[in-house]
Amino acid sequence: MKVPLSWLKEYVDIDVPAEVLAERLTLAGLEVEGIVYLGVPQTAAADLPHLAIPKSDHLVWDRQKILLAAIREVKAHPNADKLVLALVDTGSRIEQCVTGAPNLFPYKEQGPLLAPLWTAFADEGAEVWDGHSDTPKRMILREKALRGIPNKSMVCSEKELGLSEAHEGVILMHEQPRDVYGQPFAPGTPLQDVLGDVVFDIALTPNLARCYSILGVAREVAALLGKEARPPSYEVVMQGDAIEGQVAVEIRDAELNPRFTLALIRDVTIQPSPEWMQRRLRLVDQRPINNIVDVTNYITFEIGQPLHAFDYDKLVARAGGKAPKIITRLPHAGETLATLDEAQRALDAHNILVCDTAGALSLGGIIGGAETEISDSTTNVLLEAANWNFINIRRTMQTQRVQTDAGLRFSRGVHPSQALLGVKRGAELMRQSGGGTVAQGVIDVYPHPLLRTQIELPMNEVRRLMGVDIEIGRAAAILTALGFDVLRGTDALLVTVPDNRLDIGEGVVGQADLVEEIARIYGYDNLPDTIMADAMPPQWNNVDLQREERTRDLLVALGLREIISYRFTTPEAEARIVPPGASTPWSQTPFVTLANPMTADKTVLRHTLLVNLLETARSNIRFTRRQQVFEIGSVYHPRAEQLLPDEPRRLGLLLTGPRRVTDWTGSDGAENVDYFDLKGVVEGLLQGLHIPGVAYTRAAHPSFHPGRSALLTINGAPAGTFGELHPQVARAYELTDAPVLLAELDLDLLLQHAEENHPVTPLRMQPPVLQDIALVVTEQTPNAQVEAVIAAAGGEMLKSVRLFDVYRGDPIPAGQKSLAYNLVYQSDERTLTDREVAKVHSNIVRACERELNAKLRA
Repeated sequence: MKVPLSWLKEYVDIDVPAEVLAERLTLAGLEVEGIVYLGVPQTAAADLPHLAIPKSDHLVWDRQKILLAAIREVKAHPNADKLVLALVDTGSRIEQCVTGAPNLFPYKEQGPLLAPLWTAFADEGAEVWDGHSDTPKRMILREKALRGIPNKSMVCSEKELGLSEAHEGVILMHEQPRDVYGQPFAPGTPLQDVLGDVVFDIALTPNLARCYSILGVAREVAALLGKEARPPSYEVVMQGDAIEGQVAVEIRDAELNPRFTLALIRDVTIQPSPEWMQRRLRLVDQRPINNIVDVTNYITFEIGQPLHAFDYDKLVARAGGKAPKIITRLPHAGETLATLDEAQRALDAHNILVCDTAGALSLGGIIGGAETEISDSTTNVLLEAANWNFINIRRTMQTQRVQTDAGLRFSRGVHPSQALLGVKRGAELMRQSGGGTVAQGVIDVYPHPLLRTQIELPMNEVRRLMGVDIEIGRAAAILTALGFDVLRGTDALLVTVPDNRLDIGEGVVGQADLVEEIARIYGYDNLPDTIMADAMPPQWNNVDLQREERTRDLLVALGLREIISYRFTTPEAEARIVPPGASTPWSQTPFVTLANPMTADKTVLRHTLLVNLLETARSNIRFTRRQQVFEIGSVYHPRAEQLLPDEPRRLGLLLTGPRRVTDWTGSDGAENVDYFDLKGVVEGLLQGLHIPGVAYTRAAHPSFHPGRSALLTINGAPAGTFGELHPQVARAYELTDAPVLLAELDLDLLLQHAEENHPVTPLRMQPPVLQDIALVVTEQTPNAQVEAVIAAAGGEMLKSVRLFDVYRGDPIPAGQKSLAYNLVYQSDERTLTDREVAKVHSNIVRACERELNAKLRA
């Protein structure tokens, strides 16, 4: 937010350089991102330890040569129709300036002006910007004849002084400029003192809602400098008829619209606003429009209470000539509103509206409607100052895609008490600038007034949190300077929170908030480094998180990299991960839809990680053929009669491209990864987590290649599917250069069965006996089943079973296959004899023949 120093000084006395003030504001939490200098010199730029302010190359107005002056008369130039002679009173003399400023021509040949025109005067030798140059260029004024008339000085435009790019005319002020105390500036006053300024650009975070106004920043400055803040006057001269009977208000949802106030100003004249107001509005990047609209904008920036002005006569016409009734309500189905930004808005069900009996008038707290706006023909003004639910305002700005200064403030939080102050201040300024008459009284509907919060603050809590032995008087003085009402006890403070501090909580939270306020003003840079005196809280292990991190570590050790993707997708994107005509396993599960999606490709919450993995692979295939990645994240399934969905965690894996990276040996790693590479990763993960009861069976997932995928089970419970991506799906994602291996595993189930305390086998000292066995089984018999039968029959003597060969072909009959295993027999106590091994080996053969109908291959 832009904060002009000259405007700030109206509400607080400032006796430190601008740069020092900027540093103090930054240390107090109001970060000054930049400083703009208008005609005044930069000071203390290199002496601030906590704020880096770059050296400015702006134009500094010479206090002896660039002055406030009064134009007393404008004469015609004797030798040029496009030039005039301005007789300028500089306080010490009358100087004749030759100028071609178009805005002086209307005053030509009028003789001495009854009321002088106030302007910026630059004397001979002054440095100004060249107003006729397209690029920034400085010049020194020298005496020079213009069409035969000597000229050694000039009246200046805004561009020539560095105020703006305006050069269509010279600076003209019809009112004598005054200081912040209302005293007029005399001719010859250095222009630095009149128009010179420093503008702070303050980055305000959402919790600093109280500072979204000049007065709010002034309160902070007053506390930092030990001064007293001076709020503006809220007195109103009301000389019209009573407002009762001329307008009425009805609030239909007090939660969305806690307070609504109205004032009526009759017989106003629509004209430019006072020059001092226009100047301030421009300094905060607001474009002056007319006196009524400018007042609403001015109050928004001055005290932080947005206003809205209606053309009262248009409201009367809409009410059929009767007194209008203002209603705040939610929109009817299909209702629309034409707003001031020339948009025709289709209203959402949650958009709070300001209406009358004929329909919608404005989008409450955000933007007015076009039908009842102030125009040049307006004579009677109905002024609104209301309060709105900040969450609803924030939501409405998002769904309607509209950002306004009023909406910004209401979305951060404005206390309902500000509405009455704003309507009074606005009505009086409209009366002063428009010459109207304010109706007696204010319509004020406030169904549920908020009570002020009281907090008891023990000083031992202040000292504990700050680490400083601060005196109770100092703490009370700081809070009082910030606007809190403080009652001082023996060793505690009873603090009443002011209306403008919606950020202060209650109870223990409120105590912490108050200590933060004391620390801000005391100075964070003044807090010493101390060791925590409190006892450390008990530390509890988060076993679930630790296991998740262990999963990440294992996968990284296995050569994979983690990716993190958006959890948003579309139903169409998820339908693409199965071949045409097939349905996804979760096709009967509805999506969790977003009420306000960011983009068209992020409308629902995902059911699977496979879409994110494949889209990532497609994006990266342009840069690298070899991709080995994993993702851990939630998927979302709605729960019947539950507001929030179920969010199970999933683990996704993707491998594609060369098995190895090209290395110094010359190997190019041309051999691509296949199903067994992925199975090895899965097995390595399960072994690292020490998960027992693992089995693999044939899978029937439509996203995977038939016959090249497996279902992982843990103690009989499905734990996920892995394998090669279906070729048709691969073509849909343009991933056809190499097989794509995918896995999606139930991470919650995996971690549930992970064992922290697992059995460890000591190194065996006795020699092993190695034997091989080859069994012929049917094509449908899985390896896992064969290994299970062998292990059961081998008993404790059989230490390991490893498949080392699969053979199909002559002399193996069609429909069958040969599986060859390496068996290791070993005892922990003695060397096994051939007879002992032969007996167990024979038991294994008979068990396989009996349970699997297997035959021993010769």
